[in-house]
Amino acid sequence: MPFLGLTGGIGAGKSTALAALERLGAAVLSSDAVVHELYEGEQLRDAAIDRWGPEVAPDGVIDRAAVAERAFANAEDRTWLEGMVWPLVGARVAAWLEGVRALAPPPRAAVVEVPLLFEAGLDALYDATIAVIADESARQRRAAGRGHALLRERGTRQLSQEEKARRATFVIPNDGSEEDLERELSAMLAKLGR
Repeated sequence: MPFLGLTGGIGAGKSTALAALERLGAAVLSSDAVVHELYEGEQLRDAAIDRWGPEVAPDGVIDRAAVAERAFANAEDRTWLEGMVWPLVGARVAAWLEGVRALAPPPRAAVVEVPLLFEAGLDALYDATIAVIADESARQRRAAGRGHALLRERGTRQLSQEEKARRATFVIPNDGSEEDLERELSAMLAKLGR
């Protein structure tokens, strides 16, 4: 069973691709969903309060925007947050993969969506990597639709989608319909023999 890392730029359609892969018989996990879960736990909440004060967790609940504002204000805070979050996410992914590998029959693939796959140096953990790409206007429209008007700003800490595509094992264009995307992903799974 291939273990695949899925990435792409903001608004490229990573989540849509992950859902399509699940429909195609892959076991899937979103590292963003894991991070959301971790923010709901005490360990990360308490560490963020110790670092930045109680205003990042009004009523004991992490305010992700407040944490992001502080973490992206300077490299030291961002490095601290990544140092807290990434090992916890890695442990969750490892536990999930162990469970997936025990499934009978096995799924067609195990796929983890990791927005900063290459930036975090995690690509070596996977059998293959997938970069979902889309034209700039589609990405802008999708990002704005989710309230992310910060494409360029957030993109500065991410590799360009062209660089992600250059490094990836498979490049999946997402400029058409969801059906087109699913067809591309199905063809990719077929190449993997799954």
